Amino acid sequence: MVRFIHTGDLHLGLQFNNVSFDTKTAKERRLELWNTFERIVDKGIDDEVDFIFIAGDLFEERYFTLSDIKRIRDTLARAEKINIIITAGNHDTLNKKSLYNIIDWPRNITIFSPKGLTKREFPDKNTCVYGYSWDRGENTIDLFKEFEGIDKGKINVLIIHGDIFDKESPYLPLDKNYLDQLGFDYIGLGHIHKPNIISEKMAYCGSPEPLHFGELGNHGIIQGTIDMGNTKIEFIPFSSRKFLEKSIKIDETLGYIDILDRIKQCDIEEEIKNNLYRITLEGIVNRDVDINIQDIEKSIEDYFYYVEIIDNTIIDYDLDRLEEDNKDNIIGYFIREMKDKDLEDKVVRDALYIGLEVLMKGKVGI
Repeated sequence: MVRFIHTGDLHLGLQFNNVSFDTKTAKERRLELWNTFERIVDKGIDDEVDFIFIAGDLFEERYFTLSDIKRIRDTLARAEKINIIITAGNHDTLNKKSLYNIIDWPRNITIFSPKGLTKREFPDKNTCVYGYSWDRGENTIDLFKEFEGIDKGKINVLIIHGDIFDKESPYLPLDKNYLDQLGFDYIGLGHIHKPNIISEKMAYCGSPEPLHFGELGNHGIIQGTIDMGNTKIEFIPFSSRKFLEKSIKIDETLGYIDILDRIKQCDIEEEIKNNLYRITLEGIVNRDVDINIQDIEKSIEDYFYYVEIIDNTIIDYDLDRLEEDNKDNIIGYFIREMKDKDLEDKVVRDALYIGLEVLMKGKVGI
């Protein structure tokens, strides 16, 4: 039996420049990426796995230093009894300038070449591992053009960084159906950050730590076994934090403090103190309540590890006064038309407020 952990897309060294984090949160997240990497290696040691597969984008080459790559090497060196397989992706490309090439690596670490799909044999495990490293930021080569097939008498694993969802992708497009019929016991994929078990023998591990609000929910690693042609894999949540989005419905009966309380109650305290939230306020807000996003975020920051507020509310207008002030333009005409309908009907009332929001912001026809 072969036991393995499949990870990738760790993006160590990421600066989080494209998210709205403050400096403190960005620094903490950078450290947490490193901590999770180290925890993955420790889990491999504790679980006595035979392989740790790293399917590309281990680090961000534009921010990485010699000290950083030595830190990766020294962390992996602790797992001296584990065969560690690395394939470079589009963020940690393997070329003449690569940090991968300027240090010596322990014997238990295999870094695949960018010179086509190659094979590394592990006779003591009766296993062949195939892999390929990128040497550029975009890649559309026909990787399997000269592939001669697997060794059917052994366990065969493919570790690769690419895209099975978009045939026109500039990031190594792969044909899922073709991969299926090659006969690999396991295909460990990288590049897509959302974990996705494609089949019992193929999976995207996803990024073990989510990197922004486009990567919601659980993130982690794939852990599995291969025994006598039988592959079993499992997604293991492993991130230190999650990105979560919540929508809070409010109405004109709620005051400012009521709205703050609803935000604070969007989840259980344990989750709120640990995760990163983006909360959207929706509905109708009382005209006397001032929804100031900066003030709200400041008021609740002690309740959350991290929170962003988005205001999608609509003001509860004084319809009679608004109609009188705009009796000769399209706003007044619109209010009178909607009043002829049943404003007690929630659908009609919501339509009225949405229409007014558009008209008031655009001053259409005035």
